[in-house]
Amino acid sequence: MDKTARIYVAGHNGMVGSALLRCLASQGYQELVTRTHAELDLTHQEAVNAFFAGEDIDAVFLAAAKVGGIHANNTYRGDFIYQNLMIQTNVIHEAYKAGIKQLLFLGSSCIFPKQCPQPMKEEHLLSGYLEPTNEPYAIAKIAGIKLCESYNRQYGTRYRAVMPTNLYGPNDNYDLQNSHVLPAMIRKFHLADLALNNDLDGIHKDEARFGAIPEDIRQAIEEKPPKVRLWGSGAARREFLHVDDMAAACLFIMQMSDDQHHNCCKSSPEFAALGMDTVSFINVGSGEEITIRQLADTIGRTVGFGGEMVWDTAKPDGMMRKIMDTSRLRQTGWAPQIDLKTGIRNTCQDYRDKSMAGTQ
Repeated sequence: MDKTARIYVAGHNGMVGSALLRCLASQGYQELVTRTHAELDLTHQEAVNAFFAGEDIDAVFLAAAKVGGIHANNTYRGDFIYQNLMIQTNVIHEAYKAGIKQLLFLGSSCIFPKQCPQPMKEEHLLSGYLEPTNEPYAIAKIAGIKLCESYNRQYGTRYRAVMPTNLYGPNDNYDLQNSHVLPAMIRKFHLADLALNNDLDGIHKDEARFGAIPEDIRQAIEEKPPKVRLWGSGAARREFLHVDDMAAACLFIMQMSDDQHHNCCKSSPEFAALGMDTVSFINVGSGEEITIRQLADTIGRTVGFGGEMVWDTAKPDGMMRKIMDTSRLRQTGWAPQIDLKTGIRNTCQDYRDKSMAGTQ
């Protein structure tokens, strides 16, 4: 992409979108276009049509989505499938109508089957049943991948899709009703540490900034001594990637030439023999896995909480192992730069500073 390109970042206030803005600005891209949800509701096709008709956009990063953890995905199933289908369909279709050839769609690793071989290759898409707790969200994301693939084949667009592993970093969602595992842990440990130090003012500031504390979490931190209650057995294995690394990977993939991208997406011989000449997206991950229990230990030490952790085994673990095969992207020379311990330390500090500040 030329440095003078006008680039629309959909979802710029979210964790990934804000990281994309930082990355693009640091690389000299100055014509960055954004809209808040109040300014542009991406679920409304007419509004999206008017936006693209009124703006001279050269490229789109589609990071807008309704996201959440296991509880949110399993509870608000209709919201997750409807809103994500509408957002991505409207943006992709209206971008095509406006003549925009370059677009990057961000998916999710939950698109892979529940019993997917590990590590998960791009070719494993649609090879088995999905994890039931996040099936609606996964189906929406699969539809987004196939929408980009189909428009490329029929209309000659250059729409690309990436599948990130579990992301974390600045501007993450810390609402304990719908956050992902890593930010939820950071907040739980922080609250328990505040309670251990009888810092009631700190707890009030945290609630003012990040939302109400659910009753079960409040009960845990009000115990003597305070405890951190965590979902599942802690045995499930996951990988995590800092969002700034994800943004760098997105820009790297968008900057690939058509030949480079095609070579990156070529199928391995075993899948090519089945008629799959190319894959329709590229995995992005750290390539390193950790158990949820190890993650909790790391966050607990980083926050400085020395109290007890209680594992609620009545709650689901989700998939017991989930790691991405990122060999395609690695072969291009790209690699993440932020190790997990450093990333967690920086994220915990960012969270603590915002928590202490209270209301935004």
